[in-house]
Amino acid sequence: MSDEPHTLARQRMVATIAAETIFACASLGKAALAQRVLDALGRVPRHDFVPVELQPFAYVNSPLPIGCGKTISQPFIVALMTDLLDVQATDRVLEIGTGLGYQAAVLAELCGSVHSVEIIEELANAARERLRRRKHAKIKLKIGNGYYGWPEHAPYDKIIVTAAPDLLPPPLIAQLAPGGRMVIPAGLPGEQRLLLVEKDAAGTITTTDVLAVRFSELEGTDSPSSSVS
Repeated sequence: MSDEPHTLARQRMVATIAAETIFACASLGKAALAQRVLDALGRVPRHDFVPVELQPFAYVNSPLPIGCGKTISQPFIVALMTDLLDVQATDRVLEIGTGLGYQAAVLAELCGSVHSVEIIEELANAARERLRRRKHAKIKLKIGNGYYGWPEHAPYDKIIVTAAPDLLPPPLIAQLAPGGRMVIPAGLPGEQRLLLVEKDAAGTITTTDVLAVRFSELEGTDSPSSSVS
C-alpha cells in the first residue's frame, strides 16, 4: 500500500511546525528550527505511534491520547525539544518518558543511540513492539522510574524529558556529560516551563527558560527497579 497520503500529511505537518515557530519567535529567539530536525519529523510515520482509531488525526499539530492517561506530544513541541537538544550523529541520548516511542524514533534519525525509560509497563511494551516493527536497532528501552535515569549507560551527551518534575532531578543532572544538554519541562502544574539545561566542561549548570508548556507530571518517588530490552 502506498505511503503517499501519509507522506503528504507529514509534509503539511512540517509546514505547520515551521509556521508555528515563526509565531513563537519572540519566545524562542529564532524564527526557524534546524532543517535536519524538520526532515526527521518528515520521515518518521507518526501514525504508527498512536492508537489505530486516532491514526486519521496523527498529523494534526496537537497532542493525542495514547492510553493510560498519557499523550503523544504536539508535533511542534517534539520538533522544538529536538532542536534545542542540538543532537549530533555520534550522541548518546537518554529519553525519559517513552510513551509509544515517537520521540525516540525521531531522535534515532539524528543520533548514535537512544536509551529510553518508561514507567508504565503497558506503554513500554507497546512502544517496544512498534519500534521493533520499524527495526529501530539504535533504541534501547527500559521499564522503570525515569526520575532516576539509566545510570548503567551514563554519561549521556543529551537528555530529553517528556514529563515534568517540580524541580530538576539530581540523578539526571549527574548523568549529563560535561558539554551536554538536557531539555526538560519543570514546575508546578499550571506553571510549567520548558527549560534548556547545559553543563559546561567544568560541570557548571546553566538553565535557560524557553516557553510555557503543559506536560504530565514526572513520578519521582517509586523504586528505580526495572526491566530492560
